[in-house]
Amino acid sequence: MANETLNSLSDLGGAAPVVQDTTVVAERKVDAQGRSYATGKRKDAVARVWIKPGTGKITVNGREEEVYFARPVLRMMIAQPFETVDRTGQFDVICTVKGGGLSGQAGAVRHGISKALTYFEPTLRPALKARGFLTRDARTVERKKYGKAKARRSFQFSKR
Repeated sequence: MANETLNSLSDLGGAAPVVQDTTVVAERKVDAQGRSYATGKRKDAVARVWIKPGTGKITVNGREEEVYFARPVLRMMIAQPFETVDRTGQFDVICTVKGGGLSGQAGAVRHGISKALTYFEPTLRPALKARGFLTRDARTVERKKYGKAKARRSFQFSKR
């Protein structure tokens, strides 16, 4: 009864409702080498991240993850997206990071890994989004104002 015609409004009551499928399936974004690419940002740091199926090796600016990010907290930050979606040790990560300090760079790499994972496997997006890994943390250093020692700090006041 998909092609039934309605002649009056009274016929409308018995007609079957037309339902259109509006679900949008995200498409997988993978290059010719089987890698997914994403850019992650945090503070002043920008990370370009490529992920591909592998053994879990993470390379940052040509160095091993343990060498580049010596602090365990920073390495834990980078591993969080993989642990959230149970993909630890399944992807190799190659990234280049510029700008900012080590903490900002680790945040940028985590953001890039999360985005690249959603491009590689779009079904992982809800889990990563729920943990806030896909949100770009927009907090940056406040600029210095004139008449102030720093952004908000005033010079020492003296009565005499």
